Amino acid sequence: MTLRTKLTELLGIRHPVLLAPMGGTAGGRLAAAVSDAGGLGLIGGGRGDAEWLEREFAAAGNQRVGCGFITWGLAKQPELLDRALTHAPVAVMLSFGDASPFFARIKSAGVPVICQVQSLAQAHQVLQQGADIIVAQGSEAGGHGAVRATLPLVPAVVDAVVASGRDVPVLAAGGIADGRGLAPALMLGAAGVLIGTRFHAAEESLLAQPAKMRIVRGSGDDTLRTKIFDVAVGGDWPQEYTGRVLPNGFSEKWRGREAALAADAAELARYAKAREADDFDTAVIHAGEAIDLVHAIEPAGAIVARVIAEAEAALTRRFV
Repeated sequence: MTLRTKLTELLGIRHPVLLAPMGGTAGGRLAAAVSDAGGLGLIGGGRGDAEWLEREFAAAGNQRVGCGFITWGLAKQPELLDRALTHAPVAVMLSFGDASPFFARIKSAGVPVICQVQSLAQAHQVLQQGADIIVAQGSEAGGHGAVRATLPLVPAVVDAVVASGRDVPVLAAGGIADGRGLAPALMLGAAGVLIGTRFHAAEESLLAQPAKMRIVRGSGDDTLRTKIFDVAVGGDWPQEYTGRVLPNGFSEKWRGREAALAADAAELARYAKAREADDFDTAVIHAGEAIDLVHAIEPAGAIVARVIAEAEAALTRRFV
């Protein structure tokens, strides 16, 4: 079985698997490895660091990759989009804010726009704005997200696309770490998946090794959604988005006391030092509920190959 979908046709890739553009960890080497394996790697531009972005595009070499931005952060540094577009990305993904101010510039460069949404209302909005690909992200995802779960959100977004009359691929995100997640996503009408946490712990990820090991050893039972770490770094995330993380001493100390944390200058300074030192008893590790399925730190290419093989096997069993 060959998994060919609207997504693979639109992006010119072999497999319907995209790397989530995780800020600070989805660098050029990881993105290139996912693309080389047949998916599409997206460099995580996050809220914006021009030097980092240039360095990671260089690290991707000649491999076809895309990039992604946190939209409300990009609005503060719109020149970063121009920098990214000079590298002829395969696609640009926009998340967590109003994407409309950037559509014209991206599309005029001949680059598809991927919009990540966390609700059906947001899906309707980006459809009207002209999104080329929509990612329906459920709350099981690591990092920032909202409250809708992946399983009911994906088919609802698929139905909205069908009703609109537009031929827009929908990707599933949140709680997907292997082929057993890709197969049902396709059955729900998605044209592929966006995977974060599983690649967070890939060999090529920029995440520090101790953090990767905590993901391997962690349990989805333990992850929690919180704003504690956003408060610790300045608290500028929109209120509706929380981060799914692995708990640590810092989160346990300040759980339910976010206002007090915001007013404690000494604690904020301690947190900043912990981030610099990769002290993960204090610093955040974003991780989704699917960490139960992450058993080792592996090359991204091996992860992609296994996801596809498992999905093909699952779908073959379904239709036999």
